[in-house]
Amino acid sequence: MRNTPEYPQGPLLSKINNPDDLRKLNKNQLEQISSELRQYIIDIVSEKGGHFGASLGVVELTIALHYVFNTPVDQLVWDVGHQAYGHKILTGRKEKFPTNRIYKGLSGFPKRSESVYDTFGVGHSSTSISAALGMAVASKGNGEDKKQHIAVIGDGSMTAGIAFEALNHAGVENSNLLIILNDNCMSIDSAVGALKEYLTDISTSKTYNKAKNKLWKILGKISKFGPNAQAVAKKVEGVIKSTLLGESNYFESLNFRYFGPIDGHDAKHLVNVLNDLKDIPGPKILHCLTVKGKGYSPAEQGDSTKWHAPGLFNKNTGDFIVGKKKKIPPKYQDVFGETIIELAKKNEQIVGVTPAMLSGSSLTKMMEEMPERTFDVGIAEQHAVTFSAGMATQGKIPFCNIYSSFMQRAYDQVIHDVALQNLNVIFCLDRGGLVGADGATHHGAYDIAFFRCIPNMIVSAPMNEEGLRNLMYTAQLPNQGPFSIRYPRGNGVMLDWKTPFKKIEIGTGEMIKEGEEIAILSFGHPGNFVVTAQEQFNKDGLNIAHYDLRFAKPLDEKLLHSIFQKFTKIITIEDGCLQGGFGSSILEFMANNNYQAQVKMLGIPDTFIHHGTQNELYNDCQFDVKAIVNSVHNILEKSLISQVG
Repeated sequence: MRNTPEYPQGPLLSKINNPDDLRKLNKNQLEQISSELRQYIIDIVSEKGGHFGASLGVVELTIALHYVFNTPVDQLVWDVGHQAYGHKILTGRKEKFPTNRIYKGLSGFPKRSESVYDTFGVGHSSTSISAALGMAVASKGNGEDKKQHIAVIGDGSMTAGIAFEALNHAGVENSNLLIILNDNCMSIDSAVGALKEYLTDISTSKTYNKAKNKLWKILGKISKFGPNAQAVAKKVEGVIKSTLLGESNYFESLNFRYFGPIDGHDAKHLVNVLNDLKDIPGPKILHCLTVKGKGYSPAEQGDSTKWHAPGLFNKNTGDFIVGKKKKIPPKYQDVFGETIIELAKKNEQIVGVTPAMLSGSSLTKMMEEMPERTFDVGIAEQHAVTFSAGMATQGKIPFCNIYSSFMQRAYDQVIHDVALQNLNVIFCLDRGGLVGADGATHHGAYDIAFFRCIPNMIVSAPMNEEGLRNLMYTAQLPNQGPFSIRYPRGNGVMLDWKTPFKKIEIGTGEMIKEGEEIAILSFGHPGNFVVTAQEQFNKDGLNIAHYDLRFAKPLDEKLLHSIFQKFTKIITIEDGCLQGGFGSSILEFMANNNYQAQVKMLGIPDTFIHHGTQNELYNDCQFDVKAIVNSVHNILEKSLISQVG
């Protein structure tokens, strides 16, 4: 794919295929290349979709970093990766960028196997400082003292525990590390917490503003001092410590040299500053103020959360493009968001907790109606879990809503702080299963397996919206203990889903359809694939049974005994990893009870699944409707052949 009328490239961008080409420009051309790069991102994302506001916000910073540093020799780590679109375009992937997040196209995040410029795979937040520090220490050990290591981290990502841990360690390592703090007061939703308030104080401080001109006048002279640059740097430190918010600076207290805040949208000035900072040894932080959606007025002036990943939109007007309006089932996340409010109105002990996914989990509605009972704790999954556990000890019933893939980050807290103490924390795992275009870093493939092995934990999944409501109702009843409810990204299957609440007996499944030849046991939303497959079975004259187990732990042993006593051919289906998942639990039951049956397991295989639409990935993993139909026919054909033989 070349420079085409569909996605035209500006006169400068058309000549840039790698950072070496970028470095041939003079500094006076940086404003123009910033404009061209920004427009190229707008042109493509408006038609192809993807993350938007974050990448527009770092266009000038991206250009300045590749202009100043000798990438890929110098190591650049992005955090989080959804701000790296400009980086991808400038590092040899410009022509392929229209395939971003599309099946078998470019990944939406930095990916080591995709480019030597992607030094570290980044889909989850807050990893950049640890990774860049590890690189810096290793480079120093290898005798590469001149090699630079840069971590670009958003202010929202700085709230995670791993970022604080890395800062604490980096302060005692005399390594060549530069942290760029990209401060836009946002993660996906608005940033929260004391750190946000601290950064705001720095950027608006009258004391700081009085010192800024003096500070940068000294900084601008550093490159002229040659061997005496370190001495000048000490003077810079003195200016900061004596004028910036008195004698106290959080980053300085961790042995970092702090510089900023500066305008993150002035590419020429950024280049001058970065060139100067290269000559200052040891760990450094440059605080850049940026605006999400910079350069595209609908995103700058609109709702930053909506413009984080807006879907398709008219680039000329900023209007979102939606299909023909028709009544469709709601998203599971919205069923959760409305149901928790219903339950909270009936039970005053219910609270909602989420780590920086207020809109993604649909807890925004509860925050609006019940702000005193809704908690966005920032990007801090570990804290979200233990914070919920603490509330549970005092009689509260926390619904802790965390994406399945993000729950991986708080696994020890689930075991040590919730399950071991048998506390009634309800984990609502959104995005369970294959999520689509976000790819391997975001698929919720492992929660069934890693929750099923934890004592005291109830592991459940609804087949539809009604099931989700009833599981949520059941989970908040007295003395339930640790309770997980997982559901997928996207829409359910019911138009009339606001049914009266019903208690579900823990560990009970239900028969969806009687049958004779094969029994299909489903867990969660994929049960709907079986319902659709039954239409083909009916046409083929097959009588296939279907059971929705609802619980992977505890299993409905009474129901399973009746199934294994009747059927010798069984298929399990789940939207989770096959190793240790729902299908494995059925095999364990069969072995423990000395049953003999042919069991075919459908689910996510033992490999990392990349990006595409959910339907494309279901097909790849062979548990879509077609795969179910084929599995049934293959089992019956093999059975017939063996009987004839």
